[in-house]
Amino acid sequence: MSPSNHKTMLAAVLHELGGRLRIERLPIPRPGPGEILIKVVACGVCHSDVHACDGDWPTPPTLALIPGHEVTGHIAELGEGVNDLAVGDAVGVPWMYSACGDCEYCRAGMETICKQGEATGYTKPGGYAEYMLAPAAFVAKVDASVDLYALAPILCAGVTTYRGLRRSLVSPGQWVAVIGIGGLGHVAVQYAKAMGFRVVALDVSREKLELARSLGAERVFEVGDEPEVAIQAQLGGVHGVLVTAVASQAFELAVRLLRPGGTAVYIGQPGGAADEVRTSIDRIVNWELAIRGSNVGTRRDLHEAVQFAASGLVKAQISLCTLDEINTVFEQIRQGDVVGRKVLKIA
Repeated sequence: MSPSNHKTMLAAVLHELGGRLRIERLPIPRPGPGEILIKVVACGVCHSDVHACDGDWPTPPTLALIPGHEVTGHIAELGEGVNDLAVGDAVGVPWMYSACGDCEYCRAGMETICKQGEATGYTKPGGYAEYMLAPAAFVAKVDASVDLYALAPILCAGVTTYRGLRRSLVSPGQWVAVIGIGGLGHVAVQYAKAMGFRVVALDVSREKLELARSLGAERVFEVGDEPEVAIQAQLGGVHGVLVTAVASQAFELAVRLLRPGGTAVYIGQPGGAADEVRTSIDRIVNWELAIRGSNVGTRRDLHEAVQFAASGLVKAQISLCTLDEINTVFEQIRQGDVVGRKVLKIA
C-alpha cells in the first residue's frame, strides 16, 4: 500500500483552458499535517469537470490542473495528527475539498459556501491520478465491502442531488420533479424515492425517461410537449423541482411546474452566455414560490448520501473507462452522448 517504492504517478493534466488533457508522470505528493495520501481506485467523470477544463465559469480553475472530484480509494499514508483513520481504509473525496470551519457560513451549517473553501479538482489537484492528497477531516470513510467504482459518482452526483432534495423542503408523500435524467438526474430519482417522495421525471430523451421510470419515477414527460400543462392538470403542480439539466429553458420550466408554495432548486450550471433565465415575477409573488440554489453537499450531506448508496438504496449507472480515454469521454459528455456516469478505472 505504501507509495515509498514508487516515486512517480500517472495523472491527466490540463495546462490551458479549452485544451486537451495530457497524461503525464508526476512526483507522488506527500501528506502534510491533517492530510492523507490516497491511492486512487476510481474517479467519476462529471460534467463539471468539462466546464472547468473549458473555462466556462467566471472564476477559472487553478492551472496546471488535475481534475476529478468523485474519488474513491485507499489511504496509502497518514499525515501528522491524523488519528481517526488508518492506512488501508477505504475513503471517498467529494467536490468540497475543505472549508475554514469558523466563518459565519460554516458555523451556520453552510460550509458549502465558505469563502475560504477549496474545491477538489478545481482549486486543488483531484482524482484523475494514481495518487492524491485530501484533508482527513473532509473525506468519507467507506465500508470495505462497498464497490468503489460504483460509489465514485455518489461523491458528487449523489451528494449534490441529495442536498438539493433536502433544500427543496419536500416532505415524504409529496411530489418532486427532476428535470434532466443524466448523470445527476438518474441518481436524483433514486434519492427522491429513497426519501419517500413521489417522482416526476422530465427530459428530452425517451431513452432517459425510460431509465427514470425503471428507477421509480411514477410520471415521465418529454420536455418539448409542454409538460407544465399536464402536470398542473393532473397533480395541481409539484411541491418541488430539482433542475439538473444545463439548458436555460429547464430552469424557466421549473417555475411553471410548481404548485403554490412550491420550491425550485437549481443545481445544473450552464456556464457562459446561457447563464441567465427569464421567469414570471407575477407567478412567483402571487403563488409565493421559492427559487433556491444548491451547489454541493456539506460533510453531513456527504456521509448521509454515502450511507444511502452503501445500503443499496441508490446506485449510479456506470460505465468504466481508462485514464488515457479521458479526452474522448469529455467529447462524449459535450455531445450529450453519455447515459448514466462514466468512471475512470485508475486501479
